Amino acid sequence: MSPMVLVLFVVGLVLLVVGAELLVKGAARVAASFRISPLVIGLTVVAFGTSAPEMAVSVNASVSGQGDIALGNVVGSNIFNVLFILGLSALIAPLVVSRQLIRLDVPIMIGASLLVLLLALDGRLGRLDGALLFVLILAYTAFLIISSRRENQVDDLPEDKAAAPVWLNALWIVIGLVMLVLGARWLVNGAVSMALSFGVSERVVALTIVAAGTSLPEVATSVMASIRGQRDIAVGNVIGSNIFNLLAVLGLAALVAPSGVVVSEAVLRFDLLVMLAVAIACLPIFISGMRIGRWEALLFLGYFILYTLHVVTSGTANSLPGLGSAVVFYLLPLTAVTLVLILLRDRLRNASGKS
Repeated sequence: MSPMVLVLFVVGLVLLVVGAELLVKGAARVAASFRISPLVIGLTVVAFGTSAPEMAVSVNASVSGQGDIALGNVVGSNIFNVLFILGLSALIAPLVVSRQLIRLDVPIMIGASLLVLLLALDGRLGRLDGALLFVLILAYTAFLIISSRRENQVDDLPEDKAAAPVWLNALWIVIGLVMLVLGARWLVNGAVSMALSFGVSERVVALTIVAAGTSLPEVATSVMASIRGQRDIAVGNVIGSNIFNLLAVLGLAALVAPSGVVVSEAVLRFDLLVMLAVAIACLPIFISGMRIGRWEALLFLGYFILYTLHVVTSGTANSLPGLGSAVVFYLLPLTAVTLVLILLRDRLRNASGKS
């Protein structure tokens, strides 16, 4: 390994941590200044900003004809965001989930995941598909901002934060985003170079190293927000990033691709289905107690490990026999039953509490 690669890796990691701190601090203060809830800031400014690396990687790969990387980056990032980032953040401190996420944003994430799966059934995401996805992200963003201003809600923030100068808060956001994007780029470039030198396929690189690398801003931002107590931003960042990845990143990638984004059989038959299943799993977990506890966090992290093992070992001499089938036909249904039981338990507990 080149010493320069290691230096860039360390510097990139430092930039991610510092950039996330600045971004969360600035976003929380802007929310108070403009009387927009921190949840909406997390779903828009923070989420879209931390998805800038995904946008850069997928659009560049799409123009270069690397469809596996363009699509795999989005699919892998969305799976990584929910299973790893929410899992890690909730493991640090249980996350409270707002009603808006349950009623609006998570269903939109599920709907967007299903829409991408349906559009990909013909093996390609064309320019019309991309235009449809991009129009939807514009409509979603406009709706969030207008509805938040109309409700005129602000979460509890210290008065000194609410009174901070707007220009300074905006500057922290911009500096934080720049540091996040630069840090992620250096980490991803080094990781991809090392992976490709070992002969790993583009699909595996995109679904694992590139997806995790471009999601590092989300990791740093959500974990830092969780530590700082800005848990609306921590959860909203993940859900907003997933919606942005599906509608904006994939939409723009399909629009600029000369022949559209080609969808491989492996991604269509497994990875897109896992992405949809992960999105659907959020709803019962979020509804259960309106929080993500440490038990759910461990469940998310466990599935992330299993999924990564399957992707990395599939098609190699070290493949684990039946791992994919075990996840799809045994573990996922078992988890679904467990989630239903959790919901029933909470319903019965609430009913007994009211009586």
